[in-house]
Amino acid sequence: MPNTTFSSEEIQTFASEIKKQLVPILVEELKGSELPPLLTRKQFMDITGVGPTKCNELFNRGDFPVTRELGHPKVPTKMFFDWLYASAQNAQEVRMKYPYSAI
Repeated sequence: MPNTTFSSEEIQTFASEIKKQLVPILVEELKGSELPPLLTRKQFMDITGVGPTKCNELFNRGDFPVTRELGHPKVPTKMFFDWLYASAQNAQEVRMKYPYSAI
């Protein structure tokens, strides 16, 4: 198998070029995965992959973080993830899809 060696200048050039091309793509990916502070019912169902029946069930649980003070029910995003990671049972009830999967 042939062996290729690169000088430190060539390695630096490769790294700079990769960084220049990759950083904008990563920034766009991160922006796409940002969530609003309050999730609507539809956004919640899209993110979690649950249907209307499971959504109703969760929204009517006493321990589920939902607010109805702003008209239609909304889920505070941070409180939802806190609730989700609070116990394994909560994570089992909501099987989220990538990139928001509960580990």
